[in-house]
Amino acid sequence: MTNIFIRNLDSSTTEAQLYDLFTPYGWVESVTIVKDRDSGEPRGFAFVEMRDAIQAHAAITKLNGSLLNQQVMQMNEARDKQPHDSDRDTSREHRRHKI
Repeated sequence: MTNIFIRNLDSSTTEAQLYDLFTPYGWVESVTIVKDRDSGEPRGFAFVEMRDAIQAHAAITKLNGSLLNQQVMQMNEARDKQPHDSDRDTSREHRRHKI
């Protein structure tokens, strides 16, 4: 399974559009447009999971720099999510002024 990271997406881009864009290159397992947890608005990036690595790399090669909804998409193979540092403060307290 290969996970493709796509950035610089227009806010009107849909998961169906991305699915249709990638299916000519091979089997698309899933499409996820990332949304802001507070507003629910798209954040301008998405992930497409493809079953075959060779097909995924062909899709990246052909589609990177192409237009979708008047936006130039940029994409690459997604990196694995890094584990959280247990010493790091994961709360939002760091954003508040402490007096």
